[in-house]
Amino acid sequence: MECLGVSSGQDLQALSALLSSQLEEEEDEDCNQNATGCAQLGPGHIGPPPKKDKEVSSAYIKTTSKDIWSEEEVVEGSQYDDLADPRPQPEYEIILKQNVGTQDLFLGLSRKDPSSMCCEAMLVKIKLPGTKATDVFLDIKEKFLDLRTPKYKLGLHLPHPIQSQEGKAQFFSDRQELEVTLLMKRPMDFINMQ
Repeated sequence: MECLGVSSGQDLQALSALLSSQLEEEEDEDCNQNATGCAQLGPGHIGPPPKKDKEVSSAYIKTTSKDIWSEEEVVEGSQYDDLADPRPQPEYEIILKQNVGTQDLFLGLSRKDPSSMCCEAMLVKIKLPGTKATDVFLDIKEKFLDLRTPKYKLGLHLPHPIQSQEGKAQFFSDRQELEVTLLMKRPMDFINMQ
């Protein structure tokens, strides 16, 4: 039987005893090297040990706040923010607009849908109670709207890039509201072909 490569039962038992004693010795060595014990190892022990920072920043200690992120984490467009100005921010509303004709409503020829990807303009309504039209200063950048009055200050980061030279603003004295219509920059694709 030994010529065929098949060993006897005694040989298998001897080999099993030899291998199990080697495995036990290796496990004992591993356990001796790791003082915490083999039973406490888990998936988190794979890879290099994590680096522990001894210093914890005070921004992350706040547990009572329900903010999603801290002010230090918001970097984009922060050059326009004026934190030293104590004037309050007025109420505003952003409405996306699209030009829709009969060919869109009845025939669906232009492939427009109600999503924001098909919108061509953005309407920003800003309520300015107690303000005159001559007191309003408005500056518009590609992704930022800056409005200043003697009573209010609004620094608004726009959700889409706009054409800063195209657009119009209209002040309604009876409602004391400023409406700013801005044309959005859209990549030319099959939806936004004009």
